[in-house]
Amino acid sequence: MKQKDLALFAVVGIVSAVFSVILSGILITPPKNKNQKAEVVSLITDDFPTPAPNDKFFNKNSINPTKQIQIGDNTNTKPFNGTN
Repeated sequence: MKQKDLALFAVVGIVSAVFSVILSGILITPPKNKNQKAEVVSLITDDFPTPAPNDKFFNKNSINPTKQIQIGDNTNTKPFNGTN
């Protein structure tokens, strides 16, 4: 490449960069008079009210998964033939 080619590439690059900045400022950037409003939300607290008893959602006769369930009479204290 010659010295003239490098200078031409530099000039074309600078001109295209300036042109793209001006064009993007016109097309992409919104005008300054446009304002957006944000929705205000209520404060989050750590209070969690217990729900009112409702038979539709809460069943008093349902199975409690935290309670141990034993099926049948298991008197075997060493289930693996005494080996640990």
